[in-house]
Amino acid sequence: MPSICFYFQVHQPYRLKPYTCFQIGEDHFYEDESKNREILERVSRKCYLPANRVLLDLINQHEGKFKIAFSITGTAWEQFEKYEPEVLDSFLQLSRTGCVEFLSETYYHSLSFLYSADEFIREVEMHGKLVKRLTGQTPKVFRNTEFIYDNQLATLIHTLGFKGILCEGVEKLLGYRSPNFLYHPPGIPELKCLLKNYKLSDDVAFRFSDKNWNQFPLTADRFAQWVHQIAGNGEVVNLFMDYETFGEHQWPETGIFDFLKQLPQEILKHPDFDFKTPTELVKSYQAKGEYDVPYFTSWADTERDLSAWLGNDLQQDATDRIYQLEQSVKETNDPELISSWAKLLTSDHFYYMSTKYWNDGDVHKYFSPYNSPYDAYINYMNIVADLEITIRKQSQPKVDLSTVSLN
Repeated sequence: MPSICFYFQVHQPYRLKPYTCFQIGEDHFYEDESKNREILERVSRKCYLPANRVLLDLINQHEGKFKIAFSITGTAWEQFEKYEPEVLDSFLQLSRTGCVEFLSETYYHSLSFLYSADEFIREVEMHGKLVKRLTGQTPKVFRNTEFIYDNQLATLIHTLGFKGILCEGVEKLLGYRSPNFLYHPPGIPELKCLLKNYKLSDDVAFRFSDKNWNQFPLTADRFAQWVHQIAGNGEVVNLFMDYETFGEHQWPETGIFDFLKQLPQEILKHPDFDFKTPTELVKSYQAKGEYDVPYFTSWADTERDLSAWLGNDLQQDATDRIYQLEQSVKETNDPELISSWAKLLTSDHFYYMSTKYWNDGDVHKYFSPYNSPYDAYINYMNIVADLEITIRKQSQPKVDLSTVSLN
C-alpha cells in the first residue's frame, strides 16, 4: 500500500534593521521589529490561518485518514507567541488531532552543522524542548536546515537518537533508483532516509500557477493520477515543500486552496493509497538499500548544493566571521548576547547575499529585502562588528573599585 507523506516547512527569520557604520558601538539591538511583525501578520492572514483551517477540516472530514507533518523553526515559534498567538493556537489545535507530527530541526534555521557540532547539537536540543513544551511531542524524525545533508550528518543524527531524516532525492546519487522508497545511510541500517520526490513536490510549490507550464492548470484529480502511477513501483511519495506555498507563494486567486481541499479525496479514491506521517513511514517500511551521500546536498536551486548560502566570497566571509565568535560569546554566559549571536546564524542572512542569477530576477531576489547582495553583506557585517565590540566589553574583567587605592 503506497503512502503519501505531506511535509511542510514553516520558518520566519528575525530580519535585521538597516544598520550603518555610524551605529557600531552605539546601537546593540539589531532586529527590525516592525518588519518582523508586518511580514508575519501578512503571511498569517494569507497562509498560516487559512491553510491551517483547511487542514483541520480535511483531518475531520477524512476521520483521521489524512495526516501531515510540519517542522517549525524556533524563530517562527517565538514570533507566533509574540506577534500572532492566534496562529500558534491554530497549530496547537492541529497537534491535538493526533494526525499531525512535528519534526526536529535547528532552532535558528542555521548552517551550524557545517561549522560547529556543539552549536548544532545545542540548537537541536533547544528545538526539541520547545516542541515538547508547546505540542507535547518528542520529535523522532529530523530535517536539517534547507535539507542540507551528507553521510556525516546522518551519523550524528543517529547518535542523537533519531529514527529518520528527511533529505533531497538527488538523481545523480540515486542513479537508476526511485525516491519513492525508504533508504538508509551507509552502515546505519537503523536510520531511515525519507527522500523528497522533487518533481511532484515542485509541481505544486513552483509550477502550480505558471501559465507557461504545459500542465497548467493543475487540478487535484490530475495530480492524484500522477501519484497513483507509482503503484507497484514505489512505497512512498514524499511531498515536501514550504508551507507558504499555500496562499503566499501561490496566491489564493490561483486556486491553490481549492486544490489542497480536493487532493486528499482524489488520492484516497485509489484503495491502495493512504497518508502517513514520517514516523509512521519509518515504522511501516523497510529501507531498500543505501543512500550514499559523500558530499553536501540541499533542496535549493537546480544544483541541489550549498551555493545558495556559501557560493561567493561575501557569504563565506560573513559565515566565517560570525562562527569565529562562538567561543567568546558563549564564555560571556550572557543569555541575551548569546541569543543575539545565534539569531545572526539564520541561513536567510547569507541567502540574501547570494549573487546567483540576481540580474535575472529569480527567487533569490524575490525573497531578499535588500537592493543588492552587497547591501545585505554590508548591513550584516556592520552588525557583526558591533557584536564583536560588545563581546569584548563583556569579556573584560570587572574591576572592584572598592579595592582601588586613590593614593
